[in-house]
Amino acid sequence: MRINGKCETRTFECSEDVWDVIDLIIEETREFNEEKGKGFDIAKSVNAQLPFFTCNNLLLNREDQKDIARYIYCKEFGIQPYKGSYGEQPASWVDRAFVIKSALAKKEKEQIDASNKSNNNRV
Repeated sequence: MRINGKCETRTFECSEDVWDVIDLIIEETREFNEEKGKGFDIAKSVNAQLPFFTCNNLLLNREDQKDIARYIYCKEFGIQPYKGSYGEQPASWVDRAFVIKSALAKKEKEQIDASNKSNNNRV
């Protein structure tokens, strides 16, 4: 693996070792964006490099998966995730719901863009 342009070999003994590398990728992407005036998406940068040093399944969190399922269920059936109106929803849920909504919108846009690109290549 390259860190700051230098080849480095690492041994991963626990999930914290993987997260250390992910933190380095995040830092490197932010620095590159600042120095070069670029706008690379940090999540995409991490996701693109994950297969080189770990399995994506290591990063899956059961609670996050439940939150995503709850979000989709509530959206599909038009119900509140918890009892009460919007103002009575737990603040932590509202924060998570906005993160999930943003991530799903970004993924949907990627799929639309890829489909449009594919269709344009056929013409």
